[in-house]
Amino acid sequence: MPLSRRLAVAFALGGLSVLGFAPFHLFYLPVLTLAVLFHLWQRTDSRSRAAIGFAFGAGFFLLGVSWVYVSLHDFGGMPAPLAAVSTLLFCLFLALFPAAVGAMGVVRSPARTLLCLLPATWAGAEWVRGFVFTGFPWLAVGYAAVPESPLMGYAPVLGVYGVSLLMAVSAGLLVLIWHFRCDARRGLGAVAALVALWAAGALLNRVEWTRPVGEAVSVSLLQGNIPQDIKWREERVAPTLATYARLVEESPSRLILLPETAFPLFLDQLPPAYLERLAAHARRVGGDVVFGVPERSADGSRYYNSVVSLGVSDPQTYRKVHLVPFGEFLPLRPLFGWLLDFLHIPLGDFTAGSPGQPPLAVAGQRLATNICYEDVFGEELLASASRATLLANVSNDAWFGDSIAPRQHLQIAQMRAAEMRRMMLRATNTGITALIDAKGRVIARLEPFRTGALHVTAQGHFGETPYMRLGNGAAVGLMVFLLLLAVPRSGRLD
Repeated sequence: MPLSRRLAVAFALGGLSVLGFAPFHLFYLPVLTLAVLFHLWQRTDSRSRAAIGFAFGAGFFLLGVSWVYVSLHDFGGMPAPLAAVSTLLFCLFLALFPAAVGAMGVVRSPARTLLCLLPATWAGAEWVRGFVFTGFPWLAVGYAAVPESPLMGYAPVLGVYGVSLLMAVSAGLLVLIWHFRCDARRGLGAVAALVALWAAGALLNRVEWTRPVGEAVSVSLLQGNIPQDIKWREERVAPTLATYARLVEESPSRLILLPETAFPLFLDQLPPAYLERLAAHARRVGGDVVFGVPERSADGSRYYNSVVSLGVSDPQTYRKVHLVPFGEFLPLRPLFGWLLDFLHIPLGDFTAGSPGQPPLAVAGQRLATNICYEDVFGEELLASASRATLLANVSNDAWFGDSIAPRQHLQIAQMRAAEMRRMMLRATNTGITALIDAKGRVIARLEPFRTGALHVTAQGHFGETPYMRLGNGAAVGLMVFLLLLAVPRSGRLD
């Protein structure tokens, strides 16, 4: 097959892989597309493997994170041509990671290539993508396993990167099965290994890594549905406050959770009578109201993306730690300062909160809170989650419009719940507001772009999963082990 055709096939495979994620949920598809990619890499000379990996990554990210254009143009105000070019360059940068996997080469042993080298480097590239330049771990293939794949049983043991690794090993086994189609003994051995890998995942999913603790709590998750393009207008402040006051006072639950920056004012700008109104209702139901609001220091020199609680418990605050580059802070300001002329992002220069903030003690629960994009970084949430009974993510996914991003973001939150075996409360501005159980399954939700409240009951859990004890260390250690198995005695790759 000519190289041009192989590149076209790889690009198409990358785009097809996106159907494995939300909202399509064809969890087996990335395993199949990775299998074909691995086969292409095996049958391609060393000079062309990186190009094939780059083509796969380009198709994968151009389709999978095309919503970046929506954020930049529709809501950030960037001119359409510049937003399109910026999105293209961002996706092509991400495509360098699959290209790097291809550039690593192969070894002469098909089994060591397909079961050790390629799976380990693929998952390793995803792990590196999760922290380089502050990290963008979106669309790690392990997320495609949520919630139905048997491989989800490995999530509380190895985390999302471990699930990615095992999906890549599964892809390698499929290629081996094809290679050994005329060798019954070795072919059946590969089939047996694949079945055992997935069956073990199904069995692990039945393990109760954590235990219920205390009584279940009634929860109201509020979705104000304030359009992003008008949210910060002065004339919308009063209607927004009225909407959330009404939703709060109609909520009978002990714990009432509002989205990220639910109020388009600094905390000190909110009328004291309004805050007392919310707190009074929380006290009447014997609980607390927890809401997202920008908060600033006394001298006004710093401001934070915060979550604040009011009610029967002492007032508490959580400040967002992992900020979004170009959305919540501007990295390398001398180089990128010109972007401020194009992006109309309110409060685009937040200060990060301190790491290691404790859970919020509210409504008889300990709430490990994170804000929007923070839930993409599972390992960063472990310190708080280990002391918590419930997880909570407050978001404003209105930045993504009616794209696939809010569905993908919900899937990421589902993985966090499964890794830590705790229920996840999710309150978002325009959707998708949801209650996720301790195995990562959505058990109640509000549809996007509607105003309303989701009234549910949540059970707290306590205890630690292996992933909570080891973080990504177990998955990375397994990657290193496989790489050591893959490297031939000469120490050289082909």
